[in-house]
Amino acid sequence: MVVKVCGITRLEDALLAEALGASAVGFVLAPSVTPKGRTLRRRVTPEAAREIGLALGPFVTRVGVFVNEPPEAVLRLMERARLQVAQLHGDEPPEWALEVRKHYPVIKAFRLSGPADPSWAHYPADALLLDGKTPGSGQAWPRDWALPLLDQGARLILAGGLNPENLPEALTLNPYGLDVSSGVEESPGKKSPVRLRAFFAALQSNL
Repeated sequence: MVVKVCGITRLEDALLAEALGASAVGFVLAPSVTPKGRTLRRRVTPEAAREIGLALGPFVTRVGVFVNEPPEAVLRLMERARLQVAQLHGDEPPEWALEVRKHYPVIKAFRLSGPADPSWAHYPADALLLDGKTPGSGQAWPRDWALPLLDQGARLILAGGLNPENLPEALTLNPYGLDVSSGVEESPGKKSPVRLRAFFAALQSNL
């Protein structure tokens, strides 16, 4: 099972994620806000993402997270940051994903306020990611909301409030991958070594 540790802003967090077995790290190149509109400290510059990415080994995928950026902007930032996969986390139309996908694999994120729409399985992406209504808030959602897409055979990544404590419940769905961020943080943008280790330990003990 693939695991992406998202919201990376520090080299030491990326290196620890790699050492623990993360398949990918995510760099937020779009604003990240709380439900009250306060900007969080997870956004990084393309130059910072590039510097961290260059320090990682060849088998850790570098993912850029974008929100409603047109394809030309996504491609420009991906090149500057030397990233490998684009994650579209807004309301991007399928045409934008198709354009980006000519150059990079695409993950399309959908925000849930109820059960997943089965039609999302037809979105032109290499994988689909299900997040909570307010990404970055750490709020979990009922995991059975993912079933309509799982029934479609979608390559599904679960996100939204994942942490060492609720990970076993998420694993019962046998998703393609997991995306963890706030659930392993000390503060926004700063990962907790203790929480990161606990997350991967819980993963190993439940597989």
